[in-house]
Amino acid sequence: MPTVNAPARFRPSERIRRREEFQAVYDRGVKLHSRLGTLFLFPNGLAWARLGIAATRKFGGAVDRNRAKRRIRDVFRRNKIAPGFDIVVIPKRPLLDVSLSAFEAEFCRLLERRTRR
Repeated sequence: MPTVNAPARFRPSERIRRREEFQAVYDRGVKLHSRLGTLFLFPNGLAWARLGIAATRKFGGAVDRNRAKRRIRDVFRRNKIAPGFDIVVIPKRPLLDVSLSAFEAEFCRLLERRTRR
C-alpha cells in the first residue's frame, strides 16, 4: 500500500496543557481577532510553536467542541508557521460552518502577518 505524504504528527512537546501556561499567554501575549476565533500569541523561546485550544461549553456541545479542536489541530499540524511562539486559539461558532481550506487560509494569514513583525 503506498504511503501518502501525511503532515507531521502533533507532538506532545507542541501542546500547551497547564493552566499557568495558558494564563501566561493570555496575560502577556498579543490578541488577534478573527470572525472564526480569537488567537493569542506569545514568544516561547523554543525552536518550535506550541498550541493550546480553549473551547468551552459556551461554544457548544462536546461533538461541536471536539470537531473544532480537530480542525484547529489539523491546520496547526499542516502549517508550521510560527516557530518560537505559543498560540492559544479560542474558536467561535462560524468555524464549524466554513470549509477547512477557508479556515486554514485565515489562520495562516493571521499568523504570518503577526509573526513577520
